[in-house]
Amino acid sequence: MSVVKVVEILAESPEGWEAAAQKAVEEVSKTVKNVTSVYVKDFQAIVEDGKIVRYRVNVKVSFIVD
Repeated sequence: MSVVKVVEILAESPEGWEAAAQKAVEEVSKTVKNVTSVYVKDFQAIVEDGKIVRYRVNVKVSFIVD
């Protein structure tokens, strides 16, 4: 039986929500092995002068504990 741990991460990107989620996974993967999934909990966008300039996500990243 595997033990799965979940960490909550906030990330942002000027390119879009998918890019922000990818950035979160990349950052977690630098220090955590066996990442198995990512769940996007919340979306947010920062607006300046009537345009979206940054996309933010709050994600939960799951990984198997050795």
